[in-house]
Amino acid sequence: LDVSMDMWNFSYTCLVSLWLHRFYIYSVIALGISLWIVVQFFTTKTKKKGEKSNGNLSSEVVEDKLVNGYAALQAKEVYVAGVKIFYGSQTGTAKRFAKGLAEAVISLNLPVEVISMGDYDPDDCLAEETTSRNICVFLVATYTDGQPTESAAWFCKWLEETANDFRFGKTYLKGLRYAVFGLGNSVYVDHYNTVGRNIDRWLWMLSASRIMTRAEGDCNVAQSKHGSIEADFEAWKTKFLSCLQALCRGERKPCSGKCKKGKCKSQGKQSNESSDHEHRASEYENTEAEELVETSSEEEADAEEAGGTNSVIDVEDLGNIVSHMKKAKRERELEGDVGTSLSGEAAERKEAGEKREMITAALREALTKQGYKLIGSHSGVKLCRWTKSMLRGRGGCYKHTFYGIESHRCMEATPSLACANKCVFCWRHHTNPVGTEWRWKMDQPEMILQEAIENHRNMIKQFKGVSGVKADRFEEAMTARHCALSLVGEPIMYPEINRFLKLLHQHDISSFLVTNAQFPDEIRNLEPVTQLYVSVDASTKESLKRIDRPLFKDFWQRFLDSLKALSEKQQRTVYRLTLVKAWNVDELKAYADLVSLGKPDFIEVKGVTYCGESSASSLTMANVPWHEEVVRFVQELAELIPDYEVACEHEHSNCLLIAHKKVRL
Repeated sequence: LDVSMDMWNFSYTCLVSLWLHRFYIYSVIALGISLWIVVQFFTTKTKKKGEKSNGNLSSEVVEDKLVNGYAALQAKEVYVAGVKIFYGSQTGTAKRFAKGLAEAVISLNLPVEVISMGDYDPDDCLAEETTSRNICVFLVATYTDGQPTESAAWFCKWLEETANDFRFGKTYLKGLRYAVFGLGNSVYVDHYNTVGRNIDRWLWMLSASRIMTRAEGDCNVAQSKHGSIEADFEAWKTKFLSCLQALCRGERKPCSGKCKKGKCKSQGKQSNESSDHEHRASEYENTEAEELVETSSEEEADAEEAGGTNSVIDVEDLGNIVSHMKKAKRERELEGDVGTSLSGEAAERKEAGEKREMITAALREALTKQGYKLIGSHSGVKLCRWTKSMLRGRGGCYKHTFYGIESHRCMEATPSLACANKCVFCWRHHTNPVGTEWRWKMDQPEMILQEAIENHRNMIKQFKGVSGVKADRFEEAMTARHCALSLVGEPIMYPEINRFLKLLHQHDISSFLVTNAQFPDEIRNLEPVTQLYVSVDASTKESLKRIDRPLFKDFWQRFLDSLKALSEKQQRTVYRLTLVKAWNVDELKAYADLVSLGKPDFIEVKGVTYCGESSASSLTMANVPWHEEVVRFVQELAELIPDYEVACEHEHSNCLLIAHKKVRL
């Protein structure tokens, strides 16, 4: 009994003591729980971070779930499938940087491919990167006079032309993610890193997405931000790898494109560093480049004005120069004005009868940017896209199908950029000079032909070694055997057109000349050409005025006289009909009457090419006839002219040929 009492007293004493010290006990328990929570938090966070760092691998299994008693494997979304590093190098620096970057990417367990731009065909392959989930990195050096290196020349040329070709569209490379690092030397202020800036701009114009702001390495140690171009690259590489890891985890989105003046919202301070570096190289170029690189809406608006959207190009891949329309117009007004605004020097030139040049400075700059090789003060030559196609063993243009003209041996040129019409479907949107007579300085035909051939050869040379180009066709293309005088303007306006044609034929170059049927006397006086074209854009006075909008008041009589003059020519002649739905496709009987007037050997009928919106024209895609509609028009027209029959078809160009039965082989 005593023992029981002692035990009870002891238990009672312990319980009372615990109760009296309960607050201390609660505190200890709370502290222990808090420590446990903290330890669990940091342990879990470290574990998740380690899992995420390896979570970019394609189809990696990240967790098991029990479904109906079975383990189902759930694959994590792949944010980055791999990295492709493109380099354009002359001395080997960019190539060395590319290999160094590849090694760093491999350490992140990512597939990587290093590609020389000279061994890559962007025409066939680049669009695939829009859906590949790869990151494309461009390490490009700027060479002499701001030009790309030899290995990158074709890639850059293709990218520029694609960015300015309405047929590809503004979203051609949407989905492609990229980063650009340029290599240059700020000693050459005027051309510092122009290639990297251009590639960045052209990709952006095609709706590709930057993953980080463009960076530039400087060989000029005195101006290099980090002391050398190697240090510049290493600093950029560190930021790139950090960005790449974030993309792999799905934590980072491409540049929003709404940044300005080098302040990239989605990239933090990196853009500021880039803009500071650009400022030291050239304050003017810095402002211009930042506006182009760091904005999307403004840049695309600039691209539209510069000919980088749907408002460009004709069937022969012509570039548009709308952005300089107003500036060129002001210059023409200043140069042509005879009022009080003439300066003393200009007045003296006028009194002396000195004529001005056809191509203004603004027009020359814009046309050059669009790929024209301008000759003298009023001529030009440009490489046709069909030439490029046939160099690669692909198809030729309709002239090849209809007449056997080999596109890779064809030179597209004009001795006159001026025209006497303002057609609603004009691919230049009326930015070229206009006039009813020659009133400009005139270059000699010998000089025009010599420079045309030289410029054409130089453009062909750029295809040497390009992937896909056939060696035999490249060699043949170096010697032009045909000249299409239909590039732009009205070649028959050139006062020395006969001498020019004679020189062409002396060089064993055949000639196709196109005129807009407003110069009947010039047609009569024209020396024989291989094939003489007259554009018959409408068959009635009202529709011709509405479509061609000619400058001559007596345009209809001139039109009819031109067709009569064509019938008198003892050579091959062609009518060229351009069909504009809802404008001129219902005039079959009138067209048949015009055929009997001009008696052409051939009639080419083609659907109009839509060249984008323009304040100068109300045409839309609804005005472009389907190929089936063109075929039906041709068949119905052929029934009205019994001496003719349908001879050939080139569906790609939406074009058919009607031939006189006398030329049937």
